[in-house]
Amino acid sequence: MKITFLGGGNMANALIGGMLKQGFTAADITVIDPGSEARHKLTQSYGVNCLDSAEPLTGVGDLLLLAVKPQQMKDAVRPLGGKLGQALVVSIAAGLDLETLARFLGGHRKIVRCMPNTPALIGAGITGLCPLPEVSEAERAAADRVLRAVGSTVWIADESRMDGVTALSGSGPAYVFLFIEALQQAAADLGFTPEQGRQLAIETVQGAAALAAQSAEPAAVLRERVTSKGGTTAAALQTMAEKGVKEGIVAGVMAAEARGRELGKQLGAS
Repeated sequence: MKITFLGGGNMANALIGGMLKQGFTAADITVIDPGSEARHKLTQSYGVNCLDSAEPLTGVGDLLLLAVKPQQMKDAVRPLGGKLGQALVVSIAAGLDLETLARFLGGHRKIVRCMPNTPALIGAGITGLCPLPEVSEAERAAADRVLRAVGSTVWIADESRMDGVTALSGSGPAYVFLFIEALQQAAADLGFTPEQGRQLAIETVQGAAALAAQSAEPAAVLRERVTSKGGTTAAALQTMAEKGVKEGIVAGVMAAEARGRELGKQLGAS
């Protein structure tokens, strides 16, 4: 499979690194990026082909992966007009819906919209994917193979849910980092060193997430099992409830989803 990346930033680096570990060949990957530093890093790290523009290309190959900022997408894809052929286009640009992408691409309809998250940088991401109806099962499998190189995937049938994917998993790492930040602050207030606080906070979150992943029980049941009546955990959870912690998290996710829809409308109107 011949693959062209438009954009060579952090997520493109993560995907290319993961793909090479999964058996893709560097010679089959081309990256278009105007930045000489980005091209040098990609060439040195992975041995992939790098170009500063799409001008030398006669075609983009079997799959074109759009890894540029959504605000730059319209201008970035313009030089690719007439070079798409029957290529599958995979976009990881947040907020840009499928119909807008198709319009930017001159009516090309073989498009999969994706929302990865930053843990993809270490191969632990989760990506939501949504295709246009014109995308075949084989093409879905190709997109899935590429995104699975940096984590797991979830296919979304209704594109209106993609803003929810962004709010949950796309923005989700920031919520977890905030929780870690709060635990570290509490550790400092309790007199622990920064190193101790960091280890206690991060490894608690890692362990709890691993336990939840391996258990068939709902998170609520796992929480109840840690909470003894009248004990320390119960005291903490009661105070958090009084502060509206859970409600605040849910409300924050809803705010992120609403903002995603708003940004999508703005991008679609461009």
